Amino acid sequence: MKAVIQRVKRASVQAGELEAAIGPGLLVLVGLETGDTVETCAWAAAKIASLRIFEDTDGKMNLGLAEVGGEILAVSQFTLAGSLARGRRPSLDGAMAPGAARALFATFLEQLRAQHPRTKSGFFQEHMAVELVNDGPVTFILER
Repeated sequence: MKAVIQRVKRASVQAGELEAAIGPGLLVLVGLETGDTVETCAWAAAKIASLRIFEDTDGKMNLGLAEVGGEILAVSQFTLAGSLARGRRPSLDGAMAPGAARALFATFLEQLRAQHPRTKSGFFQEHMAVELVNDGPVTFILER
């Protein structure tokens, strides 16, 4: 699993008429890879929900989502499982098959919502327009 975690002032995702949006919080782009499991998702959900990457009154990253009243917008992005190591066209061989990824992403969302109920999501296997205003900018990559 790979996840790009961005601290945002706001973020939204739209696929046709479908839309999800958050205010301050985290935009999490999630790439599921062959071999990822329910345990992988549980670990990532707990890690993401407990990150202390919001600034306290001293300007130090010391506060978590709950302390700042933040939200999460999680978006499945299979291209994160791609490799650019060879050639000019990405290899997506490491990405989990769509059927299995749909089920595991749903499990990841359940686990994330159990940790942080103010979680919204993008739309699986849809072409989406993602907008964000990065706060900082602060961006981290989580891999397992």
